[in-house]
Order: sequence, then structure tokens, then C-alpha cells
Amino acid sequence: MTAAPILPERHEWTVDDLGELPKDLPYELINGRLIVPSPTAVHQDLCVRLLLAVEVNCPPEYLVSIDLSMRVDRRNEPRPDVVVIRRSHANRSPVPVEDALLAVEVVSPTSTFRDMYDKAKVYAHAGIRSYWVVDPLQERVTLTEYTLGANREYEQAAHTEDLFVTERPWKVSVDLPALTTRKNDLLAPDGE
Repeated sequence: MTAAPILPERHEWTVDDLGELPKDLPYELINGRLIVPSPTAVHQDLCVRLLLAVEVNCPPEYLVSIDLSMRVDRRNEPRPDVVVIRRSHANRSPVPVEDALLAVEVVSPTSTFRDMYDKAKVYAHAGIRSYWVVDPLQERVTLTEYTLGANREYEQAAHTEDLFVTERPWKVSVDLPALTTRKNDLLAPDGE
């Protein structure tokens, strides 16, 4: 059994401080706050299903991936749950945020405010054209699509718990009722 790493204490982190972290430690840096996520299997299952939905019509010059670090600035290096990047950056970490077409976050009980507000501002400031927030915490899984406005702020383009269809970044369909059923099945006691 490996002991949990003891992280240096800092009031504010920058990307320059990240080199002190263990190489295999997943982290995010949001507005100078170091976050070490610990997602559940349900969360990760939803991320994979979203990746597969976005990947269906993905042009060959792009790549849909999960949990990649994106360097935004000195105080921000987020890891979207699902992200669309240029294929030419497949071997880079962190990936350049300038080429990201879509960032997707799946809300967890500890990330609601961060996903809805903090990350939305970071992604919008970085120029990511589309941002989705998927919320499995409600009775039905919902998806909110945001698009980048002229003033580099996100504007809500859609919010649904039904079939979600968009043309951004290309034709994508997400069957939210099927995701709700999947979530409920995963959370049901054995045999029910």
C-alpha cells in the first residue's frame, strides 16, 4: 500500500509550482487553487459515454479525449472531463488550450460551483468555443450547452434532459434519458 503524498502547503499555486507534485498525481489548477479530484465510477462511466457520443462524427484532424491538462495561464491548468483537441497535440501534456474546440465537465457533489462558474470563466477567457456542463446529480441527467459570445463570456445555447442534438463542434447527439437509465442502473442495489 502506498502512502498518500504530502503536498507542499501554499495559499496560491501557479503552474511553476506543479513540478513539485508527484508525476502520477492527477490535479487541476483553477484560479490558483490546487484540486486533486477523486471521481466515482459513475462519473467516469458518464465521461466515457459522452466521449463516445462526441467521437461519432469527429473529423480526422481532431481527437476526443478524457482528462487532459490544458495550460491556460499561470494560475489555471484545468483537466476537462472530456475535451476536443487537434490530433497534432495527441502526444503533448499539457495541451495548448488555444486549439480546444469543446470542453465538457460532469458535475460531482464537490465540483458544482467550480464547474458552473469558475471553470466556465477560465474556459471562456481561454477562447474555448463550446462548453457543456452535464449534471447527473438531479433525478434526470441534464446537459447545458454554452457557446462563446463576442465579449468572451459564455451564453447558454441549450439546456435539456431529453435528446440533445447540436452542430457544435460538429453534429453530436447525446441521449440523456439513456444516460439517466445507465446512472440509475449503476446506483441501484444489487439485483434490483
